[in-house]
Amino acid sequence: MVKDISDAEGLLQFIAEESIVYVDFRFTDYKGKWHHVSYHHSVLDEDLLEDGLMFDGSSLPGWCTINESDMLLKPDYTTTRLDPFAQQKTAFVICNIVDPITGQPYMRDPRSTAKKAEAYLASTGIADTVYVGAEAEFFVFDDVKMRVCPEKVSFEITSVEADIMADKEIPGGNSGHRPGIKGGYFPLPPVDSANDLRAEMLTVMEQMGLPVDKHHHEVAAAQHELGFAFDRMIQTADNLQMYKYVVRNVADAYGKTATFMPKPVMGDNGSGMHTHMSFWKANKPLFAGTGYADLSDKALYFIGGIIKHAHAVNAFTNPTTNSYKRLVPGFEAPVLLAYSSRNRSASCRIPFGSSPKSKRVEIRFPDPTANPYLAFAALMMAGLDGIENKINPGEPMDKNLYDLPPEELKDVPSVAVDLRQALDALDKDRAFLKKGDVFTDELIDSYLAVKREELKEYDKTPHPLEYKMYFSL
Repeated sequence: MVKDISDAEGLLQFIAEESIVYVDFRFTDYKGKWHHVSYHHSVLDEDLLEDGLMFDGSSLPGWCTINESDMLLKPDYTTTRLDPFAQQKTAFVICNIVDPITGQPYMRDPRSTAKKAEAYLASTGIADTVYVGAEAEFFVFDDVKMRVCPEKVSFEITSVEADIMADKEIPGGNSGHRPGIKGGYFPLPPVDSANDLRAEMLTVMEQMGLPVDKHHHEVAAAQHELGFAFDRMIQTADNLQMYKYVVRNVADAYGKTATFMPKPVMGDNGSGMHTHMSFWKANKPLFAGTGYADLSDKALYFIGGIIKHAHAVNAFTNPTTNSYKRLVPGFEAPVLLAYSSRNRSASCRIPFGSSPKSKRVEIRFPDPTANPYLAFAALMMAGLDGIENKINPGEPMDKNLYDLPPEELKDVPSVAVDLRQALDALDKDRAFLKKGDVFTDELIDSYLAVKREELKEYDKTPHPLEYKMYFSL
């Protein structure tokens, strides 16, 4: 249920009308995870809501220290929704983070950073709106076991659709209907075993006010995608957080578990988050023109900025060590930094559109572990830098880039090869992000510190494959 709420008075009226027991105040950390605190309706009043709700920011990786830990949650009332999964009637509201000393948006708050990016775009006079569409893929498994300890590092995943189940005893019988490796694109049930599950997810999203459109099985076994309509950047990032919340909780209600890991399964396709972007001004699209694929010069320069800054942007759009297990040739992953009309092997694709309003750039390398506020803002800033500096993206590549001969391949740049390269690139190539004080050195440095701690854990942990390759040496 969605209601037009714009202030504290409206929220309190909604609480009374709907007999809401709890209000859940939610915010996003560096890793893109939603956090929350629930308040009983009886303690909420206009003064408390307008002053902000205090919480300990030092408990979140990369945020403030313990001696300056007090932070305020400031509700964005327009995001109020009923939570369809709570047993007690609960509404939730997405919040921005405010520094209680300065009264200003907290510079390490991802949502506030995306809001600054939108404001900066408008201030340039180039455009006043950035629209974003996101296609986040995910896997659904029946059982997941994992362990990381000194004597055991392992994971085991089970899905009724997986090839490993072909000769297993299954309660009620083994049907034998499975998509197989790379065979999951658009089959009908019973090969598509999750049709009803996805439909339930989409229905719940619609009830929460997301503008939904479709659902389908993806290429890999147990891999899926749901669709929701594009919107302004902040709204799309908010919607993506709700999307993930619904996917995980509906899967849980069905006795299954969902993951947005880019590459949870060896040897099959990984999950991407193809991100569509376009700039508009005075309600007119700026990416439509008379150039290649009916694009404007601004659209081509936008692509030039994405290609130039791709390695730094990868730190936000592909922010995990697992991200780079997806970004390898052979699994439809857009590794090469090129652009093309309708060509899905290019990292920047121009989807077909018959109307000037549909002209957009699809950036195909992001994945759904990205913090949507930081990833979308970084992509926008890279593209904007391309427009401001008229960065030429080079010639389009209207051929299957996966089949390029070595002599051609050597001249085509690629995305970062791993998280370390992406973080190093962000450290060096940050000036375009700092324009308009959108990303600050403080945010970038603290984000880098959080991600480098993840790398340290990864680097010092033996991998099962190392036992296979090196145990007998």
